[in-house]
Amino acid sequence: DALPIFVLEVMGRHCGYLALVTALACGADWVFIPESPPELEWEEHLCRRLIETRGRGSRLNIIIVAEGAIDLHGNPITSEFVKNLVVKRLGYDTRVTVLGHVQRGGTPSAFDRILGSRMGVEAVMALLEGSPDTPACVVSLSGNQAIRLPLMECVQVTKDVTKAMEEKKFENAVKLRGRSFQNNWNVYKVLAHVRPTSTKSGYNLAILNVGAPAAGMNAAVRAAVRIGIINGHTMLAVHDGFDGLAKGKIEEITWSGVGGWVGQGGSRLGTKRVLPKKYFEEISKNISDFNIHGLIIIGGFEAFTGGLEIIEGRAKYEELCIPIVIIPATVSNNVPGSDFSIGADTALNTISSTCDRIKQSAAGTKRRVFIIETMGGYCGYLATMAGLSTGADAAYIYEEPFTIHDLELNVAHLTDKMKTTVQIGRA
Repeated sequence: DALPIFVLEVMGRHCGYLALVTALACGADWVFIPESPPELEWEEHLCRRLIETRGRGSRLNIIIVAEGAIDLHGNPITSEFVKNLVVKRLGYDTRVTVLGHVQRGGTPSAFDRILGSRMGVEAVMALLEGSPDTPACVVSLSGNQAIRLPLMECVQVTKDVTKAMEEKKFENAVKLRGRSFQNNWNVYKVLAHVRPTSTKSGYNLAILNVGAPAAGMNAAVRAAVRIGIINGHTMLAVHDGFDGLAKGKIEEITWSGVGGWVGQGGSRLGTKRVLPKKYFEEISKNISDFNIHGLIIIGGFEAFTGGLEIIEGRAKYEELCIPIVIIPATVSNNVPGSDFSIGADTALNTISSTCDRIKQSAAGTKRRVFIIETMGGYCGYLATMAGLSTGADAAYIYEEPFTIHDLELNVAHLTDKMKTTVQIGRA
């Protein structure tokens, strides 16, 4: 039996950021945000979409509503209105959840902790480098870098967004929210609102996971599969990485086949560390047999290495002369070309929450030191960021060599802290 339709109302009286990223993160069927009201006759479009998704086998539908959502005429769109619409027109069991101020609570995520730490440091530096004549500034994050922007400029942008919405210039409102917001909105519209074409392109695109599993791999597969289908391509799922590509573990994957994948951990396709070099002949045969025109590889260094090996094998096997795209996915965040790799943030949150539990259990224990070992191999990203997000006393990483003398100094420092101020467990 089909599950109810859930209508979730989130904060965002004047800004749809929370609603938008929530819709992307959970694969919502529809999202209402104040910056971009739905088109005319959106009620029919929404109901048609719900019918279509149920017809494709979906048992669950989620609709996200920002509390400030409006239609093109400026009339509010509330979660109760959406619920009544669905019940009246479709007769589906529909439930409403209004999160309200619950969203303000909870333990900070690793990203929020690190962001707060970086901005706090940048704010003090800005004060020390400033003078009475220096214009007031806002510490911001852009391109993963802490930057300073004039306060008056930021205030003016906020006013411009409000003015654009009042004048019903909604495209300008989305642009004024920034490049990240605009890109997220465009991605969501493609994944959720564009209907798959009935015309086939004739191209078969294969997708596989390589290396160790990383949280977010399934979300990447889902997005790739659906955008491929939207463009008329046939999407092929390769199970167990290059090993599966060599053994012919290949099958077509449909739109509904990746339903619900966005929030699932691990690798639904299966993944192995096997590299392709020893299996060029078998891989070439299967590329030819399944008429594969392009390859999407999701993984860490094994994905990079495997891609290079395939490129090197093109001189001998012409079947390998197909376009290849690699999506970085490794908890270690140690691959080149990307500030972040899929899986790193989830791993960092796991480390942070674990350290929180360790410190909580040690809160009543005196003179005790906890040592936490993280993954990362030769990359210190997880250890460094975990140290920053948890307030660790020290973080030892491969990139910064240390000696026994350094350890002695740190132990002496901890001993002094235990004798004076801090006497509870330390990490």
